[in-house]
Amino acid sequence: MNIKIDRKMAFCIPFVFLGFAAGLPLLLVYSTLTAWLFELGISKTTIGFFAWVSIAYSFKFLWAPLVDHMPIWKLTRRFGHRRSWLLVSQVGVLIGLLLMASIDPGKNLVLFALCALLVAVSSATQDITLDAYRIEYAPDEKQGILIAAYQFGYRTAMLIAGAGALILAEQYSWSTTYVAASTLMFVGMVTVLLVKETKPYKNSALDQNAPPPLRRRSSVEWLAELYRVLILPMTDIIQRYRWEAIIILSFVGLFRISDLAMAIMVNPFLLETGFTKLQIAEISKLYGFIMVLVGAAIGGGIVSRFGVVSPLLVGSILVSFSNLAFLLVAKQAGPEVFWLIVAVSIENLASGFAGTVFIAFLSSLTSRSFTATQYALLSSFMLMPGKFISGFSGIVVDGFGYDSFFVYSTLLGIPSIFLAAGLIFMKSRAASESGRDTLT
Repeated sequence: MNIKIDRKMAFCIPFVFLGFAAGLPLLLVYSTLTAWLFELGISKTTIGFFAWVSIAYSFKFLWAPLVDHMPIWKLTRRFGHRRSWLLVSQVGVLIGLLLMASIDPGKNLVLFALCALLVAVSSATQDITLDAYRIEYAPDEKQGILIAAYQFGYRTAMLIAGAGALILAEQYSWSTTYVAASTLMFVGMVTVLLVKETKPYKNSALDQNAPPPLRRRSSVEWLAELYRVLILPMTDIIQRYRWEAIIILSFVGLFRISDLAMAIMVNPFLLETGFTKLQIAEISKLYGFIMVLVGAAIGGGIVSRFGVVSPLLVGSILVSFSNLAFLLVAKQAGPEVFWLIVAVSIENLASGFAGTVFIAFLSSLTSRSFTATQYALLSSFMLMPGKFISGFSGIVVDGFGYDSFFVYSTLLGIPSIFLAAGLIFMKSRAASESGRDTLT
């Protein structure tokens, strides 16, 4: 029997595995890590501060210019620019996870945090490169299917790093869990070895054939290089959208602030309520993953029908007010599975919908002249406020309790709703003007 593989499916398959490599490390230095720390009796205030380990994702734009332009000696010659950076970053994640597995956080919390930071920095570097690789891999009209494939792999990895990690930790130990997770990074590494290298887009603002920045240069040359690879990508957004860039960047920064502020405390909340790791894995992670996929599918269909701007308002409302669903769980006398299913359904449907819409929005803002740097800048604005605020989540819980915390995290998302409405107004106004970029 002959099996025919659709060319569109074959085209996007590598991004399922690359998305898997990108999604695996995040929870292991974020929400899954909080369950490990909570079981060791570490205070919720300290657990909250661990959210700042993942703030490396928010500052990745600082070294994105290096990823865009700096060759990695013989690796770049052998594998190409994007693939060499992918391999180096993936090895960094693997080593960092192995080091975390070998350290007892109860005895050496600082060293453990530094190893987690190595994972976060390496993972953020991988994200920079993958975003650039994806955008360079195909023209705009094919980005939708690549994003869908990437998101599927990403969410699958998060399922393993969430539900799989909790189940494995229940059966064996947290150290064994992190060793097992580190070996899964070979999925991404093998994929990088098999895929083709992309061709850089040449442009007048950013000459891809410029001499390598590793050669000895004068101070003036270094300042010129800094302007070329860092300042130009930032000012490009302002030049294209002018004063409206303030609204765009403000919205990007505040869109997920309520979601991120709550996420760091969900596992400690569920464990303290009395749910077992197995229940959390099955309901919050496994069932939640299915709801995320449903929400993402709905989001993709809505974007195809209405564009990327109008659905942002719905996404903003859902992301903010879905946090209140966990009040239903908090109000119960004990670990009620039914109400956890209800809360997880609401929260993950909202997350999947909003995530798909928002990725499409960020991709639409990115210029191919500054692929990696500009997308990293925008995604950093998305994470920075939420990651910073989430570091104080443990203080809020210790001081006021979980009920007040869920209300607090919801209120944080209100400004993004008004900014989304402003983007819709900007879209209708910009569409009537010519000679400038418009929101799609």
